[in-house]
Amino acid sequence: MKDNQSCVTEIIFLGFSDFQAMQALLFLLILIFYLLALIGNSLILILSTIDPTLHTPMYFFLRILSVLEIGYTCTIVPKTLAHLLSESQTISFVGCGIQMYFFVLFGITESCLLSVMAYDRYIAICKPLQYSCIMNHRECVKLASIPWAIGILVALGQSLSILTLRFCGPNRINHFFCDVLPIMKLATEDTFMNELGIVGATVVFVTAPFLLILLSYVLIIATILMMPAAENRSKAFSTCSSHLVVVSLFYGTTTIAYVRPKSMYSPNSNRILSLFYTLVIPAFNPIIYSLRNKEIKAAFAKAIRKRKALLRWS
Repeated sequence: MKDNQSCVTEIIFLGFSDFQAMQALLFLLILIFYLLALIGNSLILILSTIDPTLHTPMYFFLRILSVLEIGYTCTIVPKTLAHLLSESQTISFVGCGIQMYFFVLFGITESCLLSVMAYDRYIAICKPLQYSCIMNHRECVKLASIPWAIGILVALGQSLSILTLRFCGPNRINHFFCDVLPIMKLATEDTFMNELGIVGATVVFVTAPFLLILLSYVLIIATILMMPAAENRSKAFSTCSSHLVVVSLFYGTTTIAYVRPKSMYSPNSNRILSLFYTLVIPAFNPIIYSLRNKEIKAAFAKAIRKRKALLRWS
């Protein structure tokens, strides 16, 4: 941000100010989902780290997904909770830029990571005999570093391109965090090139990973259907079902939020969608991955047994 270009020193969130009678209820609901997201993702992170049976490529990527979900919620929710308890709903312009940077970073990184996880499932099902050779630890680290590198670069580029615009007009946004499009609308100069850059980034780093996921699952389904035993087909499908649900939730909500026609846009629906993909999905993802996952259930039961044994000996 160039000081001589900017008149705005803080951003005012309208947030949920039009739901004054429901502020306490909103605070409680958001707090519950926030705690669920933190506890659920932390549990997956801890269990998949301490249990040797979960030291596989699938759980390696799942640990990274949990880190992203924790980062995603911690970037936005604490400030939102504080605003629900306070009459002042402001954030400094620099603070807004930092929040925007991390929001884009975690979002883009997760989008790319989901395609890496689909590739892992493709190798596991379509090339099972070569799986341990292809998906060795070094290769997993390489594959995991690519989404992070893309996320860092895209977030830096988008944040800088928006924060270097001239902001000398209104400083209120009908939102509860510094999302890219609402902030860009406050700029008092032409934003056509910035909008073009956002569309380009969306096509390359959101649409392209989604198409790679679709391609992976077309090949996976074709391979599963050719399996002779029904039991093998069922087992193969079960290893992919959790990832498919997470992909559907992530890309479904982000597509509706950012790609829908302007005629369908409304501030209320936008806030609800934003709450869904920044809070509800991170809270549900650990449940989705644990619900039908015998390995995570077994690891959790083993950790409880060890805890009880330690308490008995202490």
